[in-house]
Amino acid sequence: MISVVIPVHNEEENIPLLLARLRKVMEGFGRPYEIICVDDGSVDRSLELLIAACSNYPHLKVVELTRNYGQHPAVMAGFSQARGDVVVTMDADLQNPPEEIPRLIKVMEEGDYEVVGTVRRVRRDSYFRIMASRVVNLITRRITGIDMTDWGCMLRAYRRPVVEKMVAYAEQATFIPALATVFAKRVTEIEVEHEQRHGGKTNYPLRKLINLQFDLVSAFSNLPLKVLLYGGIIMSFLGMAFGLTLIIARLYFGAAWAAQGVFTLFAILFFFVGMQFFALGVLGEYLGRIYREVRRRPSFVIQRIYGPKDNGGNL
Repeated sequence: MISVVIPVHNEEENIPLLLARLRKVMEGFGRPYEIICVDDGSVDRSLELLIAACSNYPHLKVVELTRNYGQHPAVMAGFSQARGDVVVTMDADLQNPPEEIPRLIKVMEEGDYEVVGTVRRVRRDSYFRIMASRVVNLITRRITGIDMTDWGCMLRAYRRPVVEKMVAYAEQATFIPALATVFAKRVTEIEVEHEQRHGGKTNYPLRKLINLQFDLVSAFSNLPLKVLLYGGIIMSFLGMAFGLTLIIARLYFGAAWAAQGVFTLFAILFFFVGMQFFALGVLGEYLGRIYREVRRRPSFVIQRIYGPKDNGGNL
């Protein structure tokens, strides 16, 4: 059985075409399947359209979250309801063509892979999005140690054991493609088409991209702490060397050579104060995430689950 998990946030313009194309692809594929659309706190008619579609689409299940939790928690909510042996994730904006799903399944089964990622052959995004994606891809490769080209494409396939482990892990903030590599040994990727957004606007502004980068680095690496450690050691030696240089220069040239040392003192002071605030900010980010983990608040809360059985009620 194939499960297709789709996070949805304010995608009312895309839902009718998305479901129509998915239905055609999955029924033509000839496998048992289910489609799980997770409404991530939409404020438009997305949830209404999805609930209405349940009445004549027996393979569709709609998961309503209590508020907007973000793309990756929404996918986790979908994972928690998926029953398929293979779980495919994709975006609702139709930039991930549903027609590529059979290829993912075929590659997974032929190569006995646990995770199949995708590489967008020709990006249909702005230059800013492409450059930001390259930075994320570079950092993710360094952190995970797995040489995959395109970590940002949501069109991916996972074996059920990998999905179950990710759900059981229940991290507060995570990056699902990277988390999957913790539990999967056989990972590959294939090239897929990438289309223009069918309608609406992107739900990943600069603020969310920065937050995603923090999630990735803090959840999978202690690199910032190491940078602070070694940076502090280097700065300590440089500070001692600079202080020694100032003492010698003052004795040799006199106090007038550097305006009595006032500007030099302020420059050193501002630099080290800035470094201290930066260090406190990084440490605070880690402590904040530890605090959220200790509280054990769920990363998502399901309000209701809609399906064809009751056309708008709990299953």
